[in-house]
Amino acid sequence: MKNLHALATLILTITFVISPAFTDPFMGFREDQLPIPQTDPPVQPAGYAFSIWGLIYGWLVVSAGFGIWKRADDPAWNAMRAPLIISLALGTPWLAIANASAIWATAVIWGMAGFAIAALIRAPHADRWWAQAPVALYAGWLTAAGFVSLGSTAAGYGLLTDSFGWALICIAGASIIAIAVQQMRKGAPEYSAAVIWALIGIIVAGPSALVSTAALVGIAILIALNVVNLRAA
Repeated sequence: MKNLHALATLILTITFVISPAFTDPFMGFREDQLPIPQTDPPVQPAGYAFSIWGLIYGWLVVSAGFGIWKRADDPAWNAMRAPLIISLALGTPWLAIANASAIWATAVIWGMAGFAIAALIRAPHADRWWAQAPVALYAGWLTAAGFVSLGSTAAGYGLLTDSFGWALICIAGASIIAIAVQQMRKGAPEYSAAVIWALIGIIVAGPSALVSTAALVGIAILIALNVVNLRAA
């Protein structure tokens, strides 16, 4: 019998991937979900950037399939699977939650991101392209998405500052967390690549010169950090 962790990972990966087919499309929080409507919030990347989900979905499915076929009882894979299972379980209903509540959506996506990062840190060093890379890409995008949700929701409730202030806070926060994660898992540049993809999307959306400059600084730091890490490997 296949390892239950491997089976659960495969099942939850499939439910996560197919969940968009069972919910209304999510194009950002609706005006009626926030006291201060957030139309095109400056922390949100341009629409094309969300196409990365196609790569993430496909790669996670391939990883889960390979894992149950070739690494069902591998303890190194199971160490990664435990937090990944929780992240995928939270992710399966996330679109439905996001269409109902900005606050709950933000809380849940941060949970998804946290457990995805834990999975990345525990990912086996062997089978890099089958295990570490797809989880790194998934965790990196969720890091960015968590801050997008936080910035939109906090600005929508008028907390501390306006939407542009929250864009700067969230770009800085995403960059800092990405730096910390990359230092914990130096050989996983795919994580930074996903965060950088989101930051480029913010620049393309062109919210303001200041926000774009902050995103450029974050991109430069992450690229430099990964170059140093790869040279030291």
